[in-house]
Amino acid sequence: MERAFAAEVAKAGGPSESSVLATLAGAKMQQSILDAIARPAEATKPWSEYRPIFLTDKRIDDGIAFYRANRVLLDRIGNEYSVPPQVVVAIIGVETGYGRITGKYRVLDALATLAFHYPPRATFFRGELKQLFLLGDQQLAYPIDELRGSYAGAMGWGQFMPTSIAKWAKDEDGDGRIDLWNSLPDITASVANYFAAHGWQKDQPVAVRVQAASDARALNPANFEPVYPVQQMEAWGYAPIEYVDADVASTLLRLDGERGPEYWLTFKNFQVITRYNKSPLYSMAVWQLAQAIAAGAATPP
Repeated sequence: MERAFAAEVAKAGGPSESSVLATLAGAKMQQSILDAIARPAEATKPWSEYRPIFLTDKRIDDGIAFYRANRVLLDRIGNEYSVPPQVVVAIIGVETGYGRITGKYRVLDALATLAFHYPPRATFFRGELKQLFLLGDQQLAYPIDELRGSYAGAMGWGQFMPTSIAKWAKDEDGDGRIDLWNSLPDITASVANYFAAHGWQKDQPVAVRVQAASDARALNPANFEPVYPVQQMEAWGYAPIEYVDADVASTLLRLDGERGPEYWLTFKNFQVITRYNKSPLYSMAVWQLAQAIAAGAATPP
């Protein structure tokens, strides 16, 4: 299996077959990685339990402090990529606690373990491992056998997989390498570029809470594609609690909150956040954290 993989990498323009095999020989299968990926995800929790995990006072305060400390860079990145700086900050806050917890596993071990010992998603992780070799030491800031990340092989403050690095990561500081661990320009620009590339719409809404009428039309959207104009949602009994342009396309999200069901209109920008992580709970946590960070950073310390 490894030999066929090595030949595939070499054929795609990566290192030689012998070089790939030599690197893979140093990879270690980690049972703890297989155990971790088999555990139920946080997204299986209801919103009432999920939200307190990420919307803590500490995470908000740390996000405000991070924004204030790096405001010049963050505002420049926000303007360059037309993505709100607070959203970039919130992503790295949710993903790694503002860079404090970026993962303890060697990325090579994680991806090799899942590529060759986890049949349910072997094809996906084999592709990620292949991309890691194709990136190589020339594009990344450190040798691939030294990279550390999550049990799934996600790397850096923004937890990028190798294919995400290849497609959307940025060498913002211009040193010729992509460093998602120690270069704040690279880290923040990469996250911002991910959102820009997936269609973030500047100055457009993300999510708005609505009041559902007792006779509101039952809706159960299959995905997060915004297809209903806000005025249509209002006619169906879902009234936004703040102003939104009547013609903006939206869809409905129902969450199980502490005090019962919560109904939200979500828009294109919310869908973009779900491209980072498909869980609507994750996306809502990022958005609410971003709002709290922006509000706090706008006031004097």
